[in-house]
Amino acid sequence: MAIVGYSVLDYDDENFTLLHSGSIKTDKNLSDSKRLLEISQDLDTIINKYKPEIASVEKLYFFKNQKTIIPVAEARGVIMMVLEKNNIPAFEYTPIEVKQTLTGYGRADKKEVEQMVKLTLQRNDLPCLDDTIDSMAIAICHVRNNPKILSNV
Repeated sequence: MAIVGYSVLDYDDENFTLLHSGSIKTDKNLSDSKRLLEISQDLDTIINKYKPEIASVEKLYFFKNQKTIIPVAEARGVIMMVLEKNNIPAFEYTPIEVKQTLTGYGRADKKEVEQMVKLTLQRNDLPCLDDTIDSMAIAICHVRNNPKILSNV
């Protein structure tokens, strides 16, 4: 709930272009409901500005830390609701699916995934936050699993 990474990519049947990326950061001193509202409002702003045609979202399937699973699930629920409200189809991928698609190995580490994102986007100046890089990886995963999709992922 503290950080929600996002990215807006364009795909032209051959190449990816990173249009925008960043993160929605919420204040840990606010109530959970206010933090969820902030995620909702900020995501609405991003959607209204960039008009994505589809979205890809990380799917929850396993969590090591029991303390964070509920807030993460709540934030994910807000994200899915905002996408639905804006009539944006959402596609879900587990971290293993993303790693397998990008690196060929479902247990790849973050550095390997980051390197493949850099190679795919032909950029070395990616943001520092793992959450933002993860959002790019999830979008690339979706395109590679659905090569005949629309642009502006």
